[in-house]
Amino acid sequence: MATIKEIAEKSGFSPATVSRLLNNDPNLSITASTRSKILKVANDLGYWADHQKQDSIRPVIALLYRVSGKEQLQDEYFASLKDAILKVIKQNGFQVQVFERIEDLVAKAASFQGFIGVGSNRLTKEKLVLLHNALSNGVFVDINPAPDMFDSVRPNLSLTIRDALCCLTAAGYQRIGFIGGTGLNMDHVQQPDIREMAFREFTSIDNNIKEAPMFVDGPFNIENGYVLGKRALDECGDHLPAAFIVASDTLSVGVLQAFNENGVIVPRDTSVISINNSEVARYVSPPLTSYNINQETLSRMAIKLLQDLIIHPDRPHIHLTVNTSLVERKSFTTKK
Repeated sequence: MATIKEIAEKSGFSPATVSRLLNNDPNLSITASTRSKILKVANDLGYWADHQKQDSIRPVIALLYRVSGKEQLQDEYFASLKDAILKVIKQNGFQVQVFERIEDLVAKAASFQGFIGVGSNRLTKEKLVLLHNALSNGVFVDINPAPDMFDSVRPNLSLTIRDALCCLTAAGYQRIGFIGGTGLNMDHVQQPDIREMAFREFTSIDNNIKEAPMFVDGPFNIENGYVLGKRALDECGDHLPAAFIVASDTLSVGVLQAFNENGVIVPRDTSVISINNSEVARYVSPPLTSYNINQETLSRMAIKLLQDLIIHPDRPHIHLTVNTSLVERKSFTTKK
């Protein structure tokens, strides 16, 4: 069984420092490199496996949950993602503490082996640098805000868009529109959303697609979906695309509201394919055809990456993607 003395000797630090770190002393102040070196030695010697039944010295990680809480339906996706991550963390024998502010996690960084990050609310490069300097072992789920500093696991939304286009063109659709929101905003710099970029790229090279109008602006919420749906109707008039790919279920709810108000029947007049397969997708009329994002798989991969980071803190950063699956319902049924 690995002992504190053995870890201290191999890491080059005092037994007192090693003991305080492995027992999660919140008052311990050490550098990120010191913490990483001690934890690596502890893992190499099998310390966690030897002590996994002792709650007081189980590995401790943080969950950084950066979600605004203002958009109920939009935040349901992140709330369920949070639950999935906490479930997987428990299954892997970790202790966990949830933080909503980066500053609070930075202040207590010495107590944790690493963190899992969810959500992008008010992220800035400056805050991410502070976090990296304090706790470099981090994995973001669903977003990739700082690929040069942290690992990430995301749904493969580019492949999702390509698959949706293939489904539509195989069914004979030639006029396909796209409705989406804007991407991650970092330090007031707007980044393009991967779904928008993929739609633009794939429609430009697919000879089966004759028209591909795009309506992209604003946040991923119901109100903006309604606005974009109205814009699509106003600009397209009687020449409405035969189908729309909508970037998220929350946007789709607003789009369907706009369509219903204007007498556009889905899928009679146009079809809709959405992304997320959230609970709301089952209850709108008609029930959305949506791509399912397997949050448990995202969570398992994130934990595996974090475990590997703890053991190999100096390795290059890894960025993984998880494929989605199309859930057939009633809003995509007929050839147009």
